[in-house]
Amino acid sequence: MSRFALIKAVLGPIMRLMFRPRVEGAEHIPGDGPVILAGNHLTFIDSMIMPLFCDRQVFFIGKDEYVTGKGIKGRLMAWFFTGCGMIPVDRDGGRGGVAALMTGRRVLEEGKVFSIYPEGTRSPDGRLYRGRTGIARLAMMTGAPVVPFAIIGTDKIQPGGAGFPRPGRVTVRFGEAMEFSRYEGMDRDRYVLRAVTDSVMTEVMRLSGQEYVDMYATKAKAA
Repeated sequence: MSRFALIKAVLGPIMRLMFRPRVEGAEHIPGDGPVILAGNHLTFIDSMIMPLFCDRQVFFIGKDEYVTGKGIKGRLMAWFFTGCGMIPVDRDGGRGGVAALMTGRRVLEEGKVFSIYPEGTRSPDGRLYRGRTGIARLAMMTGAPVVPFAIIGTDKIQPGGAGFPRPGRVTVRFGEAMEFSRYEGMDRDRYVLRAVTDSVMTEVMRLSGQEYVDMYATKAKAA
């Protein structure tokens, strides 16, 4: 049994009991081949909940600090997070975005499922913010379909993104796969990148019901 299967077998029933998850549209995720999952990001636990309720293992980028802790606690955290599908990347500095993009490309070229939050960070206030164009570049570089998704309710069970989550209802909603193969070779055209990104975010907004804000979440946090 893989680490992911073990974690899912142990945590799955507990999380179903705590969060009574409603999963909608999971049939839109192809059963094989590369797939990009692109969705909203409300709180830390998003990355734990959504992968546990997908039939295929989902890989995603996480801060390397989650796996570099010392002692028994540090080793357990590293075992758990990497077992859940997290790929640690140093996202600080100018090279962080490039490293994340190249990691996603490698995962997709291996025919796996890669999850990304186009907003780039957690929403500071529960609204949906402008997507960064890495999602579009990744789709056009790999030809992988994009399945938009929305997580609803995690900001209520873990407000502020900190502390142990409390029981509550969570919904994970997937939309129909989006195909961008017609833009092959145009991954350096900033107008195309923006148009593709905005089309994905429009679907995420429709699925989540969130109010949309046409600015980057990082800028909102810094204000």
